[in-house]
Parts: sequence; C-alpha cells; structure tokens
Amino acid sequence: MKLRTLGVAVLGVVGLAALPACQKEESPPAARGPVAQAPAPAPKPEAPAAEPAQPVTGGGTVQGTVTFKGTPPAPAAVKPSDDPACDGMALKDQSVLVTEGKLANVLVRVRGLVPRSRPAQPALIDQQKCTYTPRVQGVTAGQQVFIKNSDGTLHNARALTGSKTVFNVAQPPNAKAVPRNLPAEAEVIRFKCDIHPWMAAWVVVNPNPYFATSGADGSFSIEHLPAGTYTLEAWHETLGTRTAEVTVTEGGTATASFEFSSEVANTAQGGVK
Repeated sequence: MKLRTLGVAVLGVVGLAALPACQKEESPPAARGPVAQAPAPAPKPEAPAAEPAQPVTGGGTVQGTVTFKGTPPAPAAVKPSDDPACDGMALKDQSVLVTEGKLANVLVRVRGLVPRSRPAQPALIDQQKCTYTPRVQGVTAGQQVFIKNSDGTLHNARALTGSKTVFNVAQPPNAKAVPRNLPAEAEVIRFKCDIHPWMAAWVVVNPNPYFATSGADGSFSIEHLPAGTYTLEAWHETLGTRTAEVTVTEGGTATASFEFSSEVANTAQGGVK
C-alpha cells in the first residue's frame, strides 16, 4: 500500500510539474514590438499676421469747396440698357455733376514731391449697375489699382492713356477684384467698358498721396499734410484745371476754393479763385 501511495504521489507531482510546461507551449507567441509609424508631418508655418496700420498723425489740413459758375451744360441722355444687371443705372451723362452750384468729381491734389509722405490707401474701381465707382479718384505713382465686378453681367475694364491701351481686363460676372499696375509716367488714365460704352472712370496718378475728390456738395479735405507751402491743382475730366497756392501749418487748417465754368471747359489751365 505504501508503494502504491508513493507512486500515485510521484505521478501527481510529475503531472503538476508538466502542467505549466504544457500551458507554456500552448500560449500564443509573444506580441511583436510596436510597428514604426511615419512621423507626422510638421505643421505648416502660419502666414505672418498683417501688421496693423499705424495711425497717421501730424501735419495740417487743407479743405475747401469746388463751385460751378453759371448754368451747367445739359447732360446728354444715355440709352437704357436691355441688360437686367444695368437696372438702376444713370440715364444722363455723369461727366459734369452740379448740385446747387457745387461741382462733384473734381480731383484736388498737391503737386510735386512731399517729404514724409504717408502710406497710400488701396485704390479700388468697382462696377455696380453698369457704372464705374468711383468715377474719379487719385493714386500714388507705383500704386496698384484693384478692379472688381459686382454686377451679374460681363464687363471689361480697358485702361487708356490718351488713345493708347495700357491694359484690358475681362471682368466675369461677380468677379473678385484683380490688381493691375499703372504706368508711372502716366498722369491721367481713363477706364472704359467696350460692352457698355457709357461707362467711364478716371484715375489721376500723383507723385504723393495728398489728394481728395470733391463730393456732391463740392467739398474736399486733404489731411496730415506736412507744414509748408504747396501748389494745389483741381482737375476735372472736361472742365480743365485750376491751381492755387496754400500754406499749411502744423496742426492748422488752410482753406482753398476753386471755381469752374463752362466758358473755359476743356482748357488746360483756368483762373484761380
């Protein structure tokens, strides 16, 4: 009996010893190490934020009014367009706009170079209701002009100096603004649309950014002009130019007024008022 009991005990021990070995053989193979992954792409550097525009300070102001003497010429009629996008367009020629003796769309500018000139504001010509807006504006020499079509119809913007085409930009309906450079040697550039021939705009190129266009009430204001004595020129697309001398003091306001009339229309220089 002792021998049988001992044999059973020995078998039991052997069986217990073999059990872990069997479990070890049946266990799944050890997991492989982590699979190497491609490194994540480095984040693209963000475009540098535009520096905030510095406020323009200092200098003085020139302000005044542009008037029209006498009876303004009767505006020619403009034939209405069949293009629905042109609904609301002016049906009278807009070259001479006089309201209660005040003349609009006169570009008043400081002639010549000016020290410490302030930065020029972006120039934009938009097309709305088959009309260029604004009709008259100034730009600094070398400054780009952005041309935009807000109408749901096709336009083109042809820029001319005299009879010479500077560029001709197709303007699809509701097109985003596209930039164009103006020739630095040009002084007055006319814009026209060959599709809608009554459309017209004028850009006066100046060597400095001190200019303003008279409003419907004939008023204009040129600000932050460094102290000094300057020659002002008032330019109109059909009535010619006027000049005046003005002295600006630091922090002061100088006045200058210009008078036009149909008697001297299309002349290069008129009298100073």
